[in-house]
Amino acid sequence: MRRGLLAVGLLVLAPQWAAAWPAETMTALSRDARKLLPRSLARLLGERESEVLDELRRFPPDVSRSLAQDLPGGRLRPETVAALEAQADRAIELLRAGQVSQGLVRLGGLLRIPADLSDPVLAVGPEGWPPGVTREYYALFAANLGRMPVVLDDPDALKLTRKDLPALWQSLLERSRPQAPVIRTELFRDGRVVDHRRLDYRSPAWAVSSLAYSRAVTGAAATWLAVWREARGDTTRTPRAREVKPEEPRGSLADDRRPPAPEAP
Repeated sequence: MRRGLLAVGLLVLAPQWAAAWPAETMTALSRDARKLLPRSLARLLGERESEVLDELRRFPPDVSRSLAQDLPGGRLRPETVAALEAQADRAIELLRAGQVSQGLVRLGGLLRIPADLSDPVLAVGPEGWPPGVTREYYALFAANLGRMPVVLDDPDALKLTRKDLPALWQSLLERSRPQAPVIRTELFRDGRVVDHRRLDYRSPAWAVSSLAYSRAVTGAAATWLAVWREARGDTTRTPRAREVKPEEPRGSLADDRRPPAPEAP
Protein backbone atom coordinates (compact mmCIF):
# COMPACT_ATOMS: atom_id res chain seq x y z
CA MET A 1 0.00 0.00 0.00
CA ARG A 2 2.79 2.42 0.94
CA ARG A 3 4.72 1.55 -2.23
CA GLY A 4 1.59 2.25 -4.28
CA LEU A 5 1.09 5.63 -2.63
CA LEU A 6 4.74 6.47 -3.19
CA ALA A 7 4.45 5.67 -6.89
CA VAL A 8 1.40 7.90 -7.23
CA GLY A 9 3.22 10.68 -5.42
CA LEU A 10 6.19 10.47 -7.75
CA LEU A 11 3.90 10.70 -10.76
CA VAL A 12 2.28 13.82 -9.39
CA LEU A 13 5.61 15.45 -8.67
CA ALA A 14 7.17 14.55 -12.01
CA PRO A 15 7.80 17.59 -14.23
CA GLN A 16 5.24 18.23 -16.95
CA TRP A 17 6.48 17.79 -20.50
CA ALA A 18 5.85 21.03 -22.35
CA ALA A 19 4.54 21.47 -25.87
CA ALA A 20 5.93 24.00 -28.32
CA TRP A 21 4.15 27.12 -29.52
CA PRO A 22 0.60 26.52 -30.82
CA ALA A 23 0.05 26.00 -34.55
CA GLU A 24 -1.51 29.44 -35.04
CA THR A 25 1.57 31.04 -33.52
CA MET A 26 3.82 29.13 -35.92
CA THR A 27 1.74 30.46 -38.81
CA ALA A 28 2.12 34.04 -37.57
CA LEU A 29 5.83 33.49 -36.97
CA SER A 30 6.30 32.24 -40.53
CA ARG A 31 4.48 35.24 -41.98
CA ASP A 32 6.43 37.75 -39.89
CA ALA A 33 9.76 36.11 -40.77
CA ARG A 34 8.93 36.32 -44.47
CA LYS A 35 8.78 40.11 -44.16
CA LEU A 36 12.55 40.11 -43.67
CA LEU A 37 13.29 38.11 -46.82
CA PRO A 38 14.01 39.16 -50.39
CA ARG A 39 10.75 39.76 -52.19
CA SER A 40 11.09 36.74 -54.50
CA LEU A 41 11.81 34.28 -51.69
CA ALA A 42 9.04 35.71 -49.50
CA ARG A 43 6.59 35.23 -52.36
CA LEU A 44 7.73 31.68 -53.11
CA LEU A 45 7.42 30.61 -49.47
CA GLY A 46 4.11 32.41 -49.09
CA GLU A 47 2.66 30.54 -52.04
CA ARG A 48 3.55 27.28 -50.29
CA GLU A 49 2.45 28.24 -46.79
CA SER A 50 0.16 25.25 -46.25
CA GLU A 51 2.84 22.82 -47.47
CA VAL A 52 5.41 24.47 -45.21
CA LEU A 53 3.12 24.12 -42.19
CA ASP A 54 2.65 20.45 -43.06
CA GLU A 55 6.43 20.12 -43.28
CA LEU A 56 6.76 21.55 -39.78
CA ARG A 57 4.50 18.79 -38.49
CA ARG A 58 6.58 16.20 -40.36
CA PHE A 59 9.88 17.32 -38.84
CA PRO A 60 11.91 14.11 -38.33
CA PRO A 61 11.05 12.62 -34.91
CA ASP A 62 14.63 11.53 -34.25
CA VAL A 63 15.90 15.07 -34.82
CA SER A 64 13.12 16.44 -32.61
CA ARG A 65 14.07 14.04 -29.82
CA SER A 66 17.73 14.96 -30.08
CA LEU A 67 16.86 18.65 -29.94
CA ALA A 68 14.50 18.17 -26.99
CA GLN A 69 17.22 16.28 -25.14
CA ASP A 70 19.62 19.21 -25.46
CA LEU A 71 17.26 22.09 -24.69
CA PRO A 72 17.18 21.63 -20.87
CA GLY A 73 20.98 21.57 -20.70
CA GLY A 74 21.42 24.73 -22.76
CA ARG A 75 24.03 23.22 -25.09
CA LEU A 76 23.56 21.60 -28.50
CA ARG A 77 25.59 18.42 -28.76
CA PRO A 78 27.71 17.87 -31.91
CA GLU A 79 25.42 15.07 -33.06
CA THR A 80 22.38 17.32 -32.71
CA VAL A 81 24.08 20.11 -34.65
CA ALA A 82 25.00 17.61 -37.37
CA ALA A 83 21.38 16.44 -37.59
CA LEU A 84 20.10 20.02 -37.85
CA GLU A 85 22.70 20.88 -40.47
CA ALA A 86 21.64 17.83 -42.47
CA GLN A 87 18.12 19.24 -42.64
CA ALA A 88 19.47 22.51 -44.03
CA ASP A 89 21.78 20.73 -46.47
CA ARG A 90 18.92 18.64 -47.83
CA ALA A 91 17.02 21.82 -48.72
CA ILE A 92 20.14 23.15 -50.48
CA GLU A 93 20.55 19.91 -52.43
CA LEU A 94 16.96 20.01 -53.67
CA LEU A 95 17.18 23.65 -54.69
CA ARG A 96 20.48 23.16 -56.53
CA ALA A 97 19.10 20.07 -58.28
CA GLY A 98 16.26 22.13 -59.71
CA GLN A 99 13.59 20.58 -57.48
CA VAL A 100 12.54 24.06 -56.48
CA SER A 101 9.11 23.42 -55.00
CA GLN A 102 10.33 20.53 -52.82
CA GLY A 103 13.40 22.51 -51.82
CA LEU A 104 11.33 25.52 -50.80
CA VAL A 105 9.04 23.39 -48.66
CA ARG A 106 12.05 21.81 -46.96
CA LEU A 107 13.51 25.28 -46.51
CA GLY A 108 10.31 26.52 -44.92
CA GLY A 109 10.28 23.54 -42.57
CA LEU A 110 13.59 24.71 -41.08
CA LEU A 111 11.47 27.23 -39.18
CA ARG A 112 11.03 24.52 -36.57
CA ILE A 113 14.68 24.84 -35.50
CA PRO A 114 14.79 28.54 -34.48
CA ALA A 115 11.22 28.34 -33.17
CA ASP A 116 12.04 25.59 -30.67
CA LEU A 117 15.38 27.10 -29.71
CA SER A 118 13.78 30.50 -29.07
CA ASP A 119 10.96 29.24 -26.85
CA PRO A 120 11.90 29.58 -23.15
CA VAL A 121 9.27 27.00 -22.24
CA LEU A 122 11.30 24.32 -23.99
CA ALA A 123 14.58 25.60 -22.55
CA VAL A 124 13.57 25.00 -18.93
CA GLY A 125 16.01 22.95 -16.88
CA PRO A 126 15.57 19.32 -15.86
CA GLU A 127 13.14 20.35 -13.10
CA GLY A 128 10.47 20.95 -15.74
CA TRP A 129 7.25 22.89 -15.17
CA PRO A 130 4.52 22.52 -12.57
CA PRO A 131 1.34 21.19 -14.22
CA GLY A 132 -0.68 23.95 -15.86
CA VAL A 133 2.02 26.61 -16.10
CA THR A 134 2.78 26.18 -19.79
CA ARG A 135 -0.95 26.12 -20.61
CA GLU A 136 -1.45 29.50 -18.93
CA TYR A 137 1.73 30.94 -20.45
CA TYR A 138 0.65 30.14 -24.00
CA ALA A 139 -2.87 31.38 -23.24
CA LEU A 140 -1.40 34.69 -22.03
CA PHE A 141 0.68 34.88 -25.18
CA ALA A 142 -2.30 34.21 -27.46
CA ALA A 143 -4.57 36.68 -25.66
CA ASN A 144 -2.10 39.54 -26.19
CA LEU A 145 -0.60 38.58 -29.55
CA GLY A 146 -2.26 41.55 -31.26
CA ARG A 147 -0.31 43.97 -29.07
CA MET A 148 3.05 42.36 -29.71
CA PRO A 149 5.71 44.55 -31.37
CA VAL A 150 7.82 42.43 -33.71
CA VAL A 151 11.38 43.70 -33.42
CA LEU A 152 14.50 42.80 -35.37
CA ASP A 153 16.33 40.90 -32.66
CA ASP A 154 19.76 40.94 -34.35
CA PRO A 155 20.20 42.77 -37.69
CA ASP A 156 23.61 41.16 -38.31
CA ALA A 157 22.01 37.70 -38.20
CA LEU A 158 20.44 38.38 -41.59
CA LYS A 159 23.95 38.49 -43.11
CA LEU A 160 25.07 35.05 -41.91
CA THR A 161 26.21 32.25 -44.18
CA ARG A 162 25.34 28.57 -44.05
CA LYS A 163 28.44 27.73 -41.97
CA ASP A 164 27.39 30.30 -39.36
CA LEU A 165 24.09 28.58 -38.58
CA PRO A 166 25.27 26.32 -35.72
CA ALA A 167 26.54 29.36 -33.81
CA LEU A 168 23.27 31.19 -34.47
CA TRP A 169 21.20 28.27 -33.23
CA GLN A 170 23.28 27.94 -30.08
CA SER A 171 22.91 31.65 -29.36
CA LEU A 172 19.12 31.38 -29.62
CA LEU A 173 19.11 28.69 -26.97
CA GLU A 174 21.48 30.59 -24.70
CA ARG A 175 19.21 33.64 -24.79
CA SER A 176 16.09 31.58 -24.09
CA ARG A 177 17.21 29.75 -20.95
CA PRO A 178 17.56 32.79 -18.62
CA GLN A 179 13.97 33.78 -19.40
CA ALA A 180 12.39 30.54 -18.17
CA PRO A 181 12.53 31.49 -14.45
CA VAL A 182 10.48 34.63 -15.18
CA ILE A 183 7.63 32.47 -16.45
CA ARG A 184 7.73 30.32 -13.33
CA THR A 185 7.83 33.33 -10.99
CA GLU A 186 4.86 35.02 -12.68
CA LEU A 187 2.64 32.02 -13.28
CA PHE A 188 3.28 29.83 -10.25
CA ARG A 189 2.81 31.52 -6.89
CA ASP A 190 2.25 30.10 -3.44
CA GLY A 191 2.12 26.61 -4.89
CA ARG A 192 -0.66 27.46 -7.34
CA VAL A 193 -0.86 28.17 -11.05
CA VAL A 194 -1.85 31.76 -11.84
CA ASP A 195 -4.76 32.21 -14.25
CA HIS A 196 -3.45 34.06 -17.31
CA ARG A 197 -6.49 36.37 -17.18
CA ARG A 198 -5.02 37.97 -14.07
CA LEU A 199 -2.07 39.20 -16.16
CA ASP A 200 -1.87 41.37 -19.25
CA TYR A 201 0.66 42.64 -21.77
CA ARG A 202 2.45 44.65 -19.07
CA SER A 203 3.47 41.54 -17.12
CA PRO A 204 7.08 40.27 -17.17
CA ALA A 205 5.84 36.87 -18.41
CA TRP A 206 4.30 38.45 -21.47
CA ALA A 207 7.44 40.56 -22.02
CA VAL A 208 9.42 37.32 -22.10
CA SER A 209 7.06 35.83 -24.69
CA SER A 210 7.34 38.97 -26.81
CA LEU A 211 11.13 38.84 -26.77
CA ALA A 212 11.07 35.12 -27.54
CA TYR A 213 8.74 35.64 -30.48
CA SER A 214 10.94 38.35 -32.01
CA ARG A 215 13.99 36.15 -31.44
CA ALA A 216 12.28 33.32 -33.31
CA VAL A 217 11.22 35.61 -36.18
CA THR A 218 14.77 36.89 -36.63
CA GLY A 219 16.26 33.40 -36.25
CA ALA A 220 13.89 31.95 -38.84
CA ALA A 221 14.63 34.68 -41.37
CA ALA A 222 18.38 34.33 -40.75
CA THR A 223 18.23 30.55 -41.21
CA TRP A 224 16.22 30.80 -44.41
CA LEU A 225 18.49 33.49 -45.85
CA ALA A 226 21.70 31.60 -45.08
CA VAL A 227 20.41 28.45 -46.78
CA TRP A 228 18.96 30.41 -49.70
CA ARG A 229 22.31 32.14 -50.32
CA GLU A 230 24.12 28.80 -50.23
CA ALA A 231 21.70 27.51 -52.85
CA ARG A 232 22.49 30.61 -54.95
CA GLY A 233 18.97 31.98 -54.69
CA ASP A 234 17.98 35.53 -55.60
CA THR A 235 18.75 37.95 -52.74
CA THR A 236 17.90 41.21 -54.50
CA ARG A 237 15.17 43.51 -53.24
CA THR A 238 15.72 42.59 -49.61
CA PRO A 239 13.78 44.98 -47.35
CA ARG A 240 15.62 47.15 -44.87
CA ALA A 241 14.54 47.28 -41.26
CA ARG A 242 12.99 50.58 -40.23
CA GLU A 243 13.81 51.82 -36.74
CA VAL A 244 10.95 53.51 -34.92
CA LYS A 245 12.17 55.82 -32.20
CA PRO A 246 10.54 55.20 -28.80
CA GLU A 247 8.20 57.93 -27.58
CA GLU A 248 6.66 58.73 -24.24
CA PRO A 249 3.23 57.07 -24.05
CA ARG A 250 0.37 59.50 -23.82
CA GLY A 251 -2.25 59.14 -21.11
CA SER A 252 -2.26 56.52 -18.37
CA LEU A 253 -1.87 52.77 -18.44
CA ALA A 254 -5.64 52.55 -18.31
CA ASP A 255 -5.70 54.08 -21.78
CA ASP A 256 -4.41 50.72 -23.05
CA ARG A 257 -1.50 52.22 -24.94
CA ARG A 258 2.13 51.17 -25.17
CA PRO A 259 5.21 53.01 -26.49
CA PRO A 260 6.35 51.96 -29.97
CA ALA A 261 9.44 49.81 -30.47
CA PRO A 262 11.82 49.14 -33.36
CA GLU A 263 9.87 47.07 -35.83
CA ALA A 264 10.70 44.66 -38.58
CA PRO A 265 9.41 45.85 -41.95
